[in-house]
Amino acid sequence: MHQKTVLVTGASRGIGRAIALHFAGEGCHVFLNSHHSIEELKNVQTEIQETCHISSTLVPGDVGNPDDVRQIFRTIDSSVGGLDILVNNAGIAHIGLFTDMTDKEWNHLIQTNLSSVFYCCRQALPYMISKKEGCIINISSMWGTVGASCEVAYSAAKSGIHGLTRALAKELAPSNIRVNALACGVIDTKMNSMLTPEDKKELVEEIPSGRFGTPEEVAKLAWQVAKAPSYMTGQIIGIDGGFI
Repeated sequence: MHQKTVLVTGASRGIGRAIALHFAGEGCHVFLNSHHSIEELKNVQTEIQETCHISSTLVPGDVGNPDDVRQIFRTIDSSVGGLDILVNNAGIAHIGLFTDMTDKEWNHLIQTNLSSVFYCCRQALPYMISKKEGCIINISSMWGTVGASCEVAYSAAKSGIHGLTRALAKELAPSNIRVNALACGVIDTKMNSMLTPEDKKELVEEIPSGRFGTPEEVAKLAWQVAKAPSYMTGQIIGIDGGFI
């Protein structure tokens, strides 16, 4: 039986780490990507080996840089031929007034959160199209649907992911390649570490479920989407505790 191959970007912590561990636990060979957190990425690789008894491959690099992405896929292609599943998870947050945001901050966020999705999809698709099979899962946010004050750039990037997901799904459906996105609510990760205890308490009170979600819950949903029927494509699937 063919072992599924998966690239998870931003796999060193949080949602990406949980997805990498879950997919490895299901028997996939996972290519683990991170830009800065290489030691943490190595820890994920070790955890996969120890808990799942399966190998994985490190492909460090900045997925917001097209040259880095080409190198990442050269490693993947030479190793296994190509990907069965691409999980675009890499992302950064920025909280602040729109009028205070610099050109550099805007460009860095858009490159990391949105351009990376384009670069990785572009490299992954020739192999998937040749096989007439594949699955792309874009990790997005509920703010891409409704927007968030003081997170305009982040909201814009995630909204861009939603548009890309829907449009690319239509383009690739004849090739039997599915493209879906997960619109995450407030997930308990380091990305929310800038919130004060008071901020977190107020946020929890706004969530009908009365708590933050966990990375493991997102990982379980990502796996369900990966295994979903081929007719399910172009969907923005919310996992937000009823927030929106």
